[in-house]
Amino acid sequence: MEVNGIAHIQLTVTNVNESKKFYEPFLHFLEMMTLIDTGEYFYCIGSRTGIAISQLDPALEGDRFAQRRLGLHHFCLRARQREDIDAIYDLVKDLNVTIVHPPQDDDYAPGYYSVLFEDRDGIRIEVNHVPGKGHLAKRDAA
Repeated sequence: MEVNGIAHIQLTVTNVNESKKFYEPFLHFLEMMTLIDTGEYFYCIGSRTGIAISQLDPALEGDRFAQRRLGLHHFCLRARQREDIDAIYDLVKDLNVTIVHPPQDDDYAPGYYSVLFEDRDGIRIEVNHVPGKGHLAKRDAA
């Protein structure tokens, strides 16, 4: 069976209403639309995926995201054009998030260009552009 991408990603945050101040404009900028917004759960869909944020269990209050802890390290969205990376950088630097690195070229794949930032809970989000199919072309060649 070949999967058809990732259907959704759900992140647990310390405060949905505060986190929404970043996620709502960011996801809407990516042309995703809000499907559910209850105050405890915020879910947007579009671009063949969904991204949700949900409220931290009160028993875990005070817990913080740790990138090297078991579980999610970061997630990366793939942009269609190199210029999209610069546009996302312009958006997120005004949304009160930590910029880990501004747009830069890397050698992960030919033409790899990305921006990396953290939401208010320290969850790392990368957006990259790789021209053509990048490493995905290897799957097609097999």
